[in-house]
Amino acid sequence: MTAAAPKGSLANSAAISIIAYCSSSILMTVTNKMVLSQFDFNMNFLLLAIQAAAAVIMLWVFKRFGLITYRRLDPSEAKKWFPISLGLVAMIYTGSKSLQFLSISVYTIFKNLTIILIAYGEVLWFGSKVTPMMLLSFAVMVFSSVIAGWSDIRLHSLASGTSALSLELSSYNPGYLWMAANCLSSAAYVLYMRKRIKHFNFKDYDTVYYNNLLSFPVMLALSMCLEGWRSGELERTFAPDVRSSLMVAIVLSGISSFLISYGSAWCVRCTSSTTYSMVGALNKLPVAASGILFFGEPATAGNVSGIFFGLIAGLLYSYSKTDQAQKNLALANGSSLSSKADSVGLLAAASGGGDGSVSVDGGAGGLEMSSPAVVSGLGKKATALPLYQNTKVAD
Repeated sequence: MTAAAPKGSLANSAAISIIAYCSSSILMTVTNKMVLSQFDFNMNFLLLAIQAAAAVIMLWVFKRFGLITYRRLDPSEAKKWFPISLGLVAMIYTGSKSLQFLSISVYTIFKNLTIILIAYGEVLWFGSKVTPMMLLSFAVMVFSSVIAGWSDIRLHSLASGTSALSLELSSYNPGYLWMAANCLSSAAYVLYMRKRIKHFNFKDYDTVYYNNLLSFPVMLALSMCLEGWRSGELERTFAPDVRSSLMVAIVLSGISSFLISYGSAWCVRCTSSTTYSMVGALNKLPVAASGILFFGEPATAGNVSGIFFGLIAGLLYSYSKTDQAQKNLALANGSSLSSKADSVGLLAAASGGGDGSVSVDGGAGGLEMSSPAVVSGLGKKATALPLYQNTKVAD
């Protein structure tokens, strides 16, 4: 038998993994916002293709050094997985467009609405239940989004010198339209992933590898066809005066997209899915604050209130899922029809530990705009249950 690891070392690993996840989440959001807004970067498909390529390269390097393993590309598996990768492309592209037009705080708050769509999608398609505590968290999520949205509209109206009622909304409508598209596509992707994932047996890095490798040519082709490569957009975007700093920001964005994938997996393995979801909910505060610190976004009463209520909604939702899992586990353990092996499997699903699976920014904020690397183990978490269905979409 192998000796158990000291409790102190386990606690240190858990603490370091939490810090790594939070840091990578903030770095991911800040670098993407920097590329898309500060440099007036409109070639979103190209950015996402670069991130996907960076993830594949880093996977290959780490495998060569023996740090990780993942399965080789199988054409038959790739053909079956390809529709999932297309859904992923739609999700991360709409996320990038919404982040391009909206502030980080508003983007973070509105991502919570994806949780509601997924929860009711599971009610319709998988027979899941929505508890009163979940309904309360949903109400708080909607309330926080209304506060943040109205504060954003009022801020624009004050800046333009017109009333909120007479202000033409065309200048920032695109951000909200892309945000709505992102919430819908994120929910559709997660629900479809859950429906199809039983046909696969992917580990964390298998999913990272397949998602990035299959989505890279799609995003590169879409960039070449839709983003003005022949009309001079590429030359304008990489103008000589910003080329060096822009390339540095893009490289950091690609690295951070892989780091958040690894940080998420590490956090779940060293703690549990419950701790991970709570950390994800609390992490929304520093992520939203990063927009204020790094991009000069105003800390208005509306934004701060929206962030606060979004945090409360995330904690309520995480608590409701934890409570539901504990009740289901108690029922399963008390059933005379449940075998000992089944009980062990249910316990593993409820705790989220040991299987190496990982959801995406599952704490209240949903999926962050990033490359396919971020969705490393979403599929595996989605199959873990009827018992404890991680319906949260994240970071």
